[in-house]
Amino acid sequence: MSGSMIKNIRVLILVYILLMVAVGAWLAKAGSTDWDKPLNVVIFAINGDDSAVSQKYIAGIDNSDFDDIEDFFEREAKHYQLDLGIPVDVSYAGELAVKPPPPPRKGSTLAVMLWSLKLRYWAWQNDNYPYLEDIRIYVLYFDPDETATVAHSLGLQKGLLGIVNGFASKEMKKENHVIIAHELLHTLGATDKYDPKTNQPLFPTGYAQPQQSPLFPQTKAEIMAGRMAISDVTAEQPRKLEQVVIGKTTALEINWLKL
Repeated sequence: MSGSMIKNIRVLILVYILLMVAVGAWLAKAGSTDWDKPLNVVIFAINGDDSAVSQKYIAGIDNSDFDDIEDFFEREAKHYQLDLGIPVDVSYAGELAVKPPPPPRKGSTLAVMLWSLKLRYWAWQNDNYPYLEDIRIYVLYFDPDETATVAHSLGLQKGLLGIVNGFASKEMKKENHVIIAHELLHTLGATDKYDPKTNQPLFPTGYAQPQQSPLFPQTKAEIMAGRMAISDVTAEQPRKLEQVVIGKTTALEINWLKL
């Protein structure tokens, strides 16, 4: 068998595997916003910078650390009278040693699509959680003394998985959880509600209290805007999920409201 034929067979096998991963993700996504049962969200921790600080922080993570995420979704679901006591059930799967493939810095739509497929294949390969799961969130932790700014986090509706870049710091844990909740909602179809050029919340969809008078300062943030509008040109990042709400547009997008 020639070398080119072997290469073609390998490519066909890879394409087949990626196709199966994509089909499985589509089937999972189809019922993710039915809200007829709690969504099982599983969080994996990854040492993003291979530092001792991040490793020590990960060693101290407990399942109960993520209770505030469950509380946030339960509180907001009651606001929209969702007929489900616990909409999101969060479990911690522990540490994962393998890092996900990095997204392309700059690339065509095709390059992004290929990376998305690679990411889903990587997630499929490295899923060591033995129980039922609907959504997987991989959190890469970084030492804040060595990394001042982390890369942008993301949530993929196709695949129901999120990649969150956070800080290995107890003081910043609740801020990390705001980002986790934001990306989790992306996997359910929620869209960003801020101006990517200014990071300023969009009015009115990105405001927690768009009917407030006077309008500024906002005291809470809409989760998909990610910031509280202090004025029409300044905004502050919420420190914890108690400062965040799910707005009506986001509720529509995740099927908590009907038109």
